[in-house]
Amino acid sequence: MELFPAILTGRQVGSAGEMVVLEGESSCYYHPAKRAAAACESCGRFLCALCDVDLNGQHLCPGCLQSGRRKGKLKQLENQRTLYDSLSITLALIPMLIFYFTLVTAPATVYIVIRHWKSTGSIVGRSRWRMVVAMIIALIQIGFWTIGIYAAVHGMYHTVYQTGATR
Repeated sequence: MELFPAILTGRQVGSAGEMVVLEGESSCYYHPAKRAAAACESCGRFLCALCDVDLNGQHLCPGCLQSGRRKGKLKQLENQRTLYDSLSITLALIPMLIFYFTLVTAPATVYIVIRHWKSTGSIVGRSRWRMVVAMIIALIQIGFWTIGIYAAVHGMYHTVYQTGATR
């Protein structure tokens, strides 16, 4: 049984920031009455404890955090993630409705599974069972195509050979 860890810890109240006590002390860019606790590593603005956003040891102000998120410059912030296990199972199953698409999608599924086997999956831990199922389905589809093409070519060869031999 897993339990959400926040249940076991007491309620933690964030720091509201200290008031500026001495004249000449640095104050927060966003809250001029609060004492600066850190400087933004992107723009250099002084920040109080309330405004300081610690992102993997990097201190950022709310403006730079928003700008970095919008421009995609902060790699630590993930806005979306491709779920390759879902993509591979969909690519293996949906084209089975129209058989001829599997000629293209089955090798594409094999490629995606092999290429993205170690790629980070969902933020919520998921196993790779979907990728295994997609790989098995794709290999079965490739097997059917191989047998079908072999049978068609072999059948044409025998038809031509037998027709040519009887003349």
